[in-house]
Amino acid sequence: MRTSSNPAFRNLPGGQGGYAGFDDRLGGAAGATAAYRQMSSPAGLEGAPPTERPITVDDVVTKTAITAAVALIAGVLTALAGPSFAWVVLPAFIVGFVISLIVIFKQSSNKALVLTYSAAMGVALGGITGLTERLYPGIGTQAVIGTAGVFVGMLVVYKTGAVKVTPKFTKWLMGAMVGVLVLMLANFVASLFGANLGLRDGGPLAIIFSLVVIGVAAFSLLLDFDQADQAIRAGVPAKYAWYIAFGLMTTLVWLYIEILRLISYLRGD
Repeated sequence: MRTSSNPAFRNLPGGQGGYAGFDDRLGGAAGATAAYRQMSSPAGLEGAPPTERPITVDDVVTKTAITAAVALIAGVLTALAGPSFAWVVLPAFIVGFVISLIVIFKQSSNKALVLTYSAAMGVALGGITGLTERLYPGIGTQAVIGTAGVFVGMLVVYKTGAVKVTPKFTKWLMGAMVGVLVLMLANFVASLFGANLGLRDGGPLAIIFSLVVIGVAAFSLLLDFDQADQAIRAGVPAKYAWYIAFGLMTTLVWLYIEILRLISYLRGD
C-alpha cells in the first residue's frame, strides 16, 4: 500500500469500506481533511457501482490534456497581455489556492472546479512568465518545453519500470519533500530578517537547490502515476478522472515554477 506525495491523490477512493465508504465521506465533506491518508491496493477497492462506468486510461489522458490545455491557453493569453496585466497574478494565485483547498477537502471531481483551478493557475503563471520574458526573451517557451519534457520522461520511466514505486521509494521521496519544504521555509523566514541563505539568490547554491527541487517534483510524478494506475485497476467511477487530472496539474504547476526559476538563474549569469 503506497501513498502519493500529492495531497489530491491521497483522497482517491480507497481504504476500508472501498468506494461506498468514500462516497459517504464525500457527501459529508465538512469533516473530511486533506491529511495524508493511504490509498489501498486495488484489491481493497470495490470499484464503480453497476450504474457508473469505470475509469479508463483514455479518461485520465483526455481529462489531463484538457486541464493542461486550459492552463496553457490562459497562461499564453495573460503573458501576451503584457505588464499592464501583471496585477492579476496575486488574485489568480489566491483563487487557484482556494479552489485547490475546496477540491482536496471536499474530494470533489467537479469538472468546473478543476478547470477553474487550471485557468486561475494559468493566468498566475502567465503573468509571472510575461514579466520574466521582459528580462529573458523566450524563457516561457523554454520552461513549457522543459516541463513537458520532464512529464513525458517520468511517464516513460514509470511505464518501463526503470524506477519502481515501492514503499521504500515513497518514504525516501516524502523525506526529501519535507526537507525541501523546511529549507524553503527557513530561507523565507531568514529573508524577513535580512539574512541570505543563498537558496534563492541565483548563485551556485541556488542553482543546485533548484535542481534538487525539480528532481523531487519530477519523482513525485511517479507516485502520481502510480496512484492513477491503482484507481484505473480498481475501476473507480469515470468521473474521478477529473480529480486525477487536478492532482497531476498541481504537480505540473510546481514543476513549471521551479523550472522557470532555474532557467532565469542560468540565463542571468
